[in-house]
Amino acid sequence: MSLTVYVPGDSAAVSVGAHDVAQRLEAEAQARGIAVDLVRNGSRGLFWLEPLVEVATAQGRIAYGPVTADDVAGLFDAGFLDGGAHALALGATEEIPFLKRQERLTYRRIGLADPLDLAAYAANDGWQGLARALQLDAADIVQQVLDSGLRGRGGAAFPAGIKWKTCADARSVQKYIVCNADEGDSGTYADRLTLEGDPYSLIEGMLIAALAVGASEGYVYIRSEYPQAFRVFSRAIELATAAGYLGDNARGDGKPFHLQARLGAGAYICGEETSLLESLEGKRGQVRFKPPLPAIAGLFGQPTVINNVVTLASVPLILDRGAGFYRDYGLGRSRGSIPLQLAGNVRYGGLVEKAFGLTLRELLYDFGGGSASGRPIRAVQVGGPLGAYLPEHLFDTVIDYEAFAAVGGMLGHGGVVVFDDTVDMAMQARFAMEFCAVESCGKCTPCRIGSTRGVEVIDRMRAGIERERNEVLLRDLCDTMVNGSLCALGGMAPFPVLSALDHYPEDFRARS
Repeated sequence: MSLTVYVPGDSAAVSVGAHDVAQRLEAEAQARGIAVDLVRNGSRGLFWLEPLVEVATAQGRIAYGPVTADDVAGLFDAGFLDGGAHALALGATEEIPFLKRQERLTYRRIGLADPLDLAAYAANDGWQGLARALQLDAADIVQQVLDSGLRGRGGAAFPAGIKWKTCADARSVQKYIVCNADEGDSGTYADRLTLEGDPYSLIEGMLIAALAVGASEGYVYIRSEYPQAFRVFSRAIELATAAGYLGDNARGDGKPFHLQARLGAGAYICGEETSLLESLEGKRGQVRFKPPLPAIAGLFGQPTVINNVVTLASVPLILDRGAGFYRDYGLGRSRGSIPLQLAGNVRYGGLVEKAFGLTLRELLYDFGGGSASGRPIRAVQVGGPLGAYLPEHLFDTVIDYEAFAAVGGMLGHGGVVVFDDTVDMAMQARFAMEFCAVESCGKCTPCRIGSTRGVEVIDRMRAGIERERNEVLLRDLCDTMVNGSLCALGGMAPFPVLSALDHYPEDFRARS
């Protein structure tokens, strides 16, 4: 009888030696005459413990980490295959506090099995949402998504069900489902974890969306910096097609649904939905004027549902357990759970899926453990490079779309980047403007020109040149960008700048 050992094949784990650990485990087991079934699972999202090795025992799965190739022989000597004591032993995986305190809904399967194992996906409640959807009329599927309160997890937080209903009501022979997997925000990796660790959940979500609106084709637009995610997801499409979930007779219900993965070209602006559609059509990634909305005239001018990875991957659970089950998590208008991604100067970096309602302080200290440097946390940027910088007196803000908006912030895609008290906030503000200048598609003047002028004004302030006058000019410029830009890139780049000016004015004074 072979013993099962799990070593993540996720990009984050591989970057710190997971392949070497897996090879050493196989070699050591062979040398000792021990039959081991090595499974390359997805990452649990506890990145400071990667590579995290798990072993299936009679007491459940026991975790060890972070494991290096040089630790493998010692693990065998300690009897780790039976859960033996070792300096790297973490106990039962599900009892690790960082993981145990979460409410994993969308990410409940990640780390359990080989992400491409169709049988394992089905054994862990896979395809149950699709089975339920096949029993419902299209309008009832849409209503379930509406009733769940699911809002887009890509940043805009627009109710997913309204997008679906708009597309469903549009009259057209051809409709599309497009998944935005161009995850370009700093400190974010939720989409990558899904693509690499639970790809069938996204396929299932897109199949349900296709049933709801009458679409026959789908595309997943994956950022170019995710080559492994692209390979894994492309293989998942092949396997799902061979198994009959995709193709001319998708799901066995006589209707076609074909799915393709497309690799992006490295442009941040293609995370904006209309730029993404332009890129998919083979054009330069530039923002489209709206209206018309993509749900009415999207890809190739046809009605298109475009949601991000986490949104679509959340749909199967909603159909499986019912809208009420999902809606019971969260508070106010923020229902369900959100995958918060801790990064930057933080002790325990990783993915935290929680129902809306915890505070930023709880996230930073109860989960993140404070700063990695041990110094006080001075600022936190939530929502990517366009998110506001939040100071310590706002750390008790509840993680909820409306609560963050009330303090001038945004949740965005859930990325949380931590800075200690050595950070220069004027330089962070400058970075936001420079980032906008580099990544602008150039279609509108406020974004294209305003961001370049913004860098110049900040440089003059830091040099002590007419600081008060230049601050007035900078705020005026930010107002123009917010109210005059065509899309969120130019419209939101001023948010980190203004928050740095408001909360950290001392950093804009001239350096001696």
